Amino acid sequence: MERIASFCVNHDLLTPGMYTSRVDGDITTYDVRMFTPNAGEYLAPAAAHTLEHLLATKARNSAAKEHVIYVGPMGCLTGFYFLVRDLSPEDSIALVQECMDFAASFAGEIPGASRVECGNYLMNDLVAAKKVAACMCRVLDGWKPEQLIYKNS
Repeated sequence: MERIASFCVNHDLLTPGMYTSRVDGDITTYDVRMFTPNAGEYLAPAAAHTLEHLLATKARNSAAKEHVIYVGPMGCLTGFYFLVRDLSPEDSIALVQECMDFAASFAGEIPGASRVECGNYLMNDLVAAKKVAACMCRVLDGWKPEQLIYKNS
């Protein structure tokens, strides 16, 4: 079997930030890396779940909503994937920054976190999600398209 593209990235060189993972026609997958891989600290499942609800809700209600394909956590729990269609790198960075700002300052009931809306509605941690989002706000402050490239050596 072919080795998939994300396994070809040297994870020992990844640091928190936003990277272009792949481009498939008009769809770009961004790797929003929140934790350094294999460093011992990861997204707690409840925080990742809450971030999924907050980031996806904000992205799908933003001015770029028609470009949003998917927002969700990586299985390794070191970050999230943002998939967008026909959105410039600059606008993609701005969208992720807007979503992180929203999550970092969120107050109130977590969107979609009721029994009828979610398959695991009790597994949420708003405090931890806000902390991760606030860290990412600092990481992504001033992020430029030239920083979207993985370091491979």
